[in-house]
Amino acid sequence: MPNLGAGPLSPPGPVGGAPQRLRGGVLGMADIAAATMANVGPAMSFFFGFAFLAATAGEASPLTILAAGVAVALLGNTLAEFSRAHPSAGSFITFVGKTFGPVSAVTTALLATLGYIVAMSGVISISGGFVQITLYHYTGVDLPWIIWTLLLTGLAVVLMLRGVVVSTKWAGYFFGVEMLVLVVVSVAALVEHGGELSVDPFLPSHISDGFKGLAAGFPLGVYLFIGWENSAALAEETENPRRNVGRAVFSSVAIMTISYILFAYATVTGFGYDVERLGDSRIPFIDVAHHTLGALAFLAYLGGLTSTLGVLIAGINSQARLVFNAGREGLLPAFFGYVHPTRRTPNNAIITFTAMALLIIGGWCVGHLLDPDGGPMNPVVFFTESSTLGAILILLVYLASNIALPLYYRRYRPQEFRVIRHLLLPALGTVAILVPLYYLAKPGQPAPYNWFPYAAIAALLAAVGYAALLVRRDPALAERVGSIVADAD
Repeated sequence: MPNLGAGPLSPPGPVGGAPQRLRGGVLGMADIAAATMANVGPAMSFFFGFAFLAATAGEASPLTILAAGVAVALLGNTLAEFSRAHPSAGSFITFVGKTFGPVSAVTTALLATLGYIVAMSGVISISGGFVQITLYHYTGVDLPWIIWTLLLTGLAVVLMLRGVVVSTKWAGYFFGVEMLVLVVVSVAALVEHGGELSVDPFLPSHISDGFKGLAAGFPLGVYLFIGWENSAALAEETENPRRNVGRAVFSSVAIMTISYILFAYATVTGFGYDVERLGDSRIPFIDVAHHTLGALAFLAYLGGLTSTLGVLIAGINSQARLVFNAGREGLLPAFFGYVHPTRRTPNNAIITFTAMALLIIGGWCVGHLLDPDGGPMNPVVFFTESSTLGAILILLVYLASNIALPLYYRRYRPQEFRVIRHLLLPALGTVAILVPLYYLAKPGQPAPYNWFPYAAIAALLAAVGYAALLVRRDPALAERVGSIVADAD
């Protein structure tokens, strides 16, 4: 046996020798929970998502958020149980691959990579877009949003390349600022309208079109939580990942659910329960802040700015680690499996992930410039469109993971199999995923949303075809999938 150089449990890397490892045990449970909630980006997600949700679900949109929070908690159970058994920086890719084999692992790697890059391109664009909105509102200066996007993205990448501890701490600081602002504005709005408070937003009878309205608004509610899975990809750098990843997931989902319900109730109340007027608002929460705080409404803008920075850092940090692990195990080119020798950060994966997201934004901009009927290059519009397409691909990955959990435990850990945790809850989670998938893919939607499902199907078929060819060319790939466990010596 050759000396693998990373301990007896270290499997061979995709290019021979020992696989490169991230810096282990440097993050605590609080660190990865804060990074997870920063990735969710409550200010950014709520600012640009709630108007659509309220217009769809109606006055009782807080109930839709509650339903979405329960659904995400069901998905969190799947992630927590997989991480308890087999913690890995590969997260969903590893979990699906260990259950169904190398073809599914490569397919999941490609779908997850594409889905996260597309979704993150929207986040990157809106970061500059929100700076443009803020500066124009307060100074009248209207510099193109793409300039701010490039500056903020560059700052985020520099922080990530300095090391996971530094970048995660900064993401946590930004999250703390945005949450403080959101809570202060929400409480102030409720106090301002103390004589008008009503329980109507929590009554099922006030959901538009009943269950149909709840189901239609449900995908938008679930979208508010995208990023909840952040902590799993940080498993290799987390102390006691088998315990702490699950705790971080559930605590993050619980805090975000309660917070979103507060923000939604305050916003609906601030608009006097006039959902039509709320839906017409560009950023409803900002309008509530202006009405409630007057000149101090700049705090809400500050919360939005820190939120976009937090999402940039936390999102790219975790999602690039999925790409890194896939490169390390040979599911993607080995180039992505490189780790900086001193800082132990996956530099190639981080830089390439960010560059591809910027290229998508550039392609969208060029398309608008060449198309006389393309309309203005509005980053809010691009954010909505890219988030929707990315969400479809990511939901497919969630779906595969929920189906995989009971099969994984029955095959690899039968003595630990529990009907509720490993069968009933993932089954409910599967149903919870199918609902938003249906509403995102159903026929009759306006362009460009009407062709997103076909693009997702084409991506899936191409990924399966590539995966089959890769596995045929490299039969040893089956042994490398999931071979690098986060807490192995």
